[in-house]
Amino acid sequence: MTDYLNRRRFLHKTTALGTAAAALTLSADQNQPAPPAGAPAPLAQGQRPYRGPSVVLVRFGGGVRRLETITDAEHTYCPFIYHELARRRGILFNNVSIEPNPRIVTSHGQGTLYILTGRYDRYEDITHRPFADRFEPKVPTIFEYFRRHYDIPPHQALIINGEDRIHEEFYTFSNHHQYGIRYRSTVLSLYRYKSYLLREQIRAGGMSEAELEARRARLRHMENLDYRVQGMPDDAPHVVSPELNAFWRKWREHYGDSGLVNPRGDRLLTTLALWALRELKPRLLMINYQDPDYVHWGNPHFYTRSIAIIDDGLRQIHDATQADEAYRDNTVFLIVPDCGRDSNRAMPVPFQHHFNTRSAHEVFVVAAGPGIAHPRAAVDLPRQHCSVAATVGRIMGFPTPEVDAGAGALQEMLA
Repeated sequence: MTDYLNRRRFLHKTTALGTAAAALTLSADQNQPAPPAGAPAPLAQGQRPYRGPSVVLVRFGGGVRRLETITDAEHTYCPFIYHELARRRGILFNNVSIEPNPRIVTSHGQGTLYILTGRYDRYEDITHRPFADRFEPKVPTIFEYFRRHYDIPPHQALIINGEDRIHEEFYTFSNHHQYGIRYRSTVLSLYRYKSYLLREQIRAGGMSEAELEARRARLRHMENLDYRVQGMPDDAPHVVSPELNAFWRKWREHYGDSGLVNPRGDRLLTTLALWALRELKPRLLMINYQDPDYVHWGNPHFYTRSIAIIDDGLRQIHDATQADEAYRDNTVFLIVPDCGRDSNRAMPVPFQHHFNTRSAHEVFVVAAGPGIAHPRAAVDLPRQHCSVAATVGRIMGFPTPEVDAGAGALQEMLA
C-alpha cells in the first residue's frame, strides 16, 4: 500500500507542475508567428526543461487480437506484457475500442495517427496514389505538444520505425499552424541509417565516378520519398543532428555497411531502442512494432511468433530501463495496438486481415510504471483508443488541446 501511495504522489506532483506550466506557455506563446519551414525550433516564452518521467510508448503493431494477447492468461503469446507489466506492475484496459464508425479505418497508418494525435480522422493520401498511405495529420502529434511545451532537444523525442512501411517515416509532424515541422519528432530506422551511410560514402569518395553518381542518385531517391518536405525552400529537414550522426557512426562501427549483420524485423526495433536508451537518453520514445502483420501471407505462425518477439523485446527494454539510473523508477510504459484483427471463421486463418470488422476495432492498453499502480488489475469499462495521446500529456504534464473532446485521458491509471 505504501508503494502504491508513493506512486500516486509522484504522478500527482508531475501532473500539477505540468498543468501550471501549460497555462503559462499557452498564454504566452499562442500568438507567436511561425518561423520559416525547417528553421530551428525557438524556445516558447515560459518554456522550461523537462523534469517528469520518461515515457516509452509501444505501438503493438501489425494489428493484434485480444484473444492471443490479453484474453487468455494461460495461453497468451505475450506473457511478459500480460503477467509482469499489466498484472504485477501496472494496469490493463481490456475494453479499449477504435470508434465503430465506417469512416474510421482500422489499419496501421491510420491507427498510428490516432495514437499520435488523439483524434480519429478520415485520412486521404496526399499524393493521390492508391494504397500509398501518404498521410498528413491535421492536428499536432504528442511529440509536437511535448517539444513545444518543454525545452527538449530533437534526439530526445524519438520514434523507432520498421523497414517495411517507409511512409510511416514521415508521420512526424502535423500541418497545424502553431506546431508543425519545427517541433517534429526524430526517427531511428534502417531508412535513416541507409541515408546516413550514403552521405558518408559520398563524402569519403574513393570510388569511380559512375559508382559515386549511383550513390548520389540513390540518396536523391531516398530523400524524395519524404513527401512531407518536397518543394520546401531548403534542405533543413534532411540535415541530421550531431547526436544522430554520432549514433549512426557507432552503429556503423558495430554492424558495418552490408546490412547482413544487424537484426531485422521487430528484433531490429528492439535493438535500436536499446541503443537509443543508452546513447541518446530519450524522454519520449515510441516504438512502432509491425511484424504480426506478416500473417497476411497466410501463415498463422508468422502472427503468433511475432507477438512473442515483441513481448521479448519489451522485456529487454524494460530490463534496460531498470538497470539505468536515468530511467529506473522514472519510466512509464504504455502499450497499445494500432488496430485489432478480424475474427473471420470462414477463412482458414481467421485473423489474417483487419478490414473494419468489429474485432478489428477491439484493442487494449497496458500501462506500467511509477504512478500507474491501481487497486484493480484491470479496467473493464469501455475506453477509446485515441485516449492514449491525452494520457501521455497528463503523465508528462503538457497540454493536448486538439485531442478528441470525448476521449480524454485514461483516468483510472492516473487516479
